[in-house]
Amino acid sequence: MTTQPFSMQGKTGIVTGLANADSIAYGCARALHQAGAEMIVTYGHPKAESHVRPLVGEMGDPELMLCDVLDQSQVDALFQRADERWGKLDFLIHSMAFAPRDDLHGRVVDCSWDGFAQAMNISCHSFIRLARQAEPLMKEGGTLITLSYYGAEKVVDNYNLMGPVKAALESSVRYMAAELGPRGIRVHAISPGPIRTRAASGIQDFETLARDAETRSPLRRLTTVDDVGQCAVFLASGAGQSLTGSTLYVDAGHNIRA
Repeated sequence: MTTQPFSMQGKTGIVTGLANADSIAYGCARALHQAGAEMIVTYGHPKAESHVRPLVGEMGDPELMLCDVLDQSQVDALFQRADERWGKLDFLIHSMAFAPRDDLHGRVVDCSWDGFAQAMNISCHSFIRLARQAEPLMKEGGTLITLSYYGAEKVVDNYNLMGPVKAALESSVRYMAAELGPRGIRVHAISPGPIRTRAASGIQDFETLARDAETRSPLRRLTTVDDVGQCAVFLASGAGQSLTGSTLYVDAGHNIRA
C-alpha cells in the first residue's frame, strides 16, 4: 500500500489502443505516467506508428508495441513481453472500438451478421480476451479498465450498432468483476462524454452530440482525454481499492439530463 493513495509508483501495466494525440489511450497513458506508473503502450495498425511515436516523451518513454487484437500472435507477444519485463501487471486499459461504417450508419435492425460480429469481437470480446491473459500476471491483484459510452444505457441518435455492443461490454464488466474479485482484480468501465477523437468521427452527425454536451451538460463543456486519464489513475490506484464492477461517467454531468 502506497502512502499516497493516488500514487502509481511501482505499478506496471498495459495501455492499448493508442492512435494519435486525440486518443483516450494517450490521455490515460500520460496520466498514469505522471502518477508514477511504468507501462507498455500498444497501437493497432502499422500505419499508426508515425502518429504515436512522437508522443512517447509525454508518456514517459513507454515501450511501444504493435498489437492488433485480431492477431493472437501479437496479443501473446504483448503479454510475454510484460512477463519478461516485470513478471507482473497491475493494470490494463482497453481503449478500442470498431464497427463497419455501413453497419454503424444504418439501423440496428438492418445490421449485418458479419458487421455485428466484428463490432462485438473488437469492441467487447477483445476486452475479455485481454483480461484472461492479464489475470495470471495480476498476482497481487490489479485493475482492468475499458471505455464505454452513455449509448449503452439509453438510445442516442446515430450511435446505432455500438449501443448494443457497449451494453454487452458494460455487462461483461460486471460479470468479470464478480469472477475476478476474489483474486483482488477490479474491473471497471469509464463512460466519457463526447470527445473529438478519430473514432468518434465515424459516428454520423457526431458534432450534434458534441454541441448538445457542450450546451446541456451541467458543467457546459466537453470531456477531455485528460479527464478520462485522471479517472483511470483513481481507479487503478489505492484510492479505488474498494471499487469494482462500476461504470463511471466522466461526462461533465451530461448523463443526468433527460
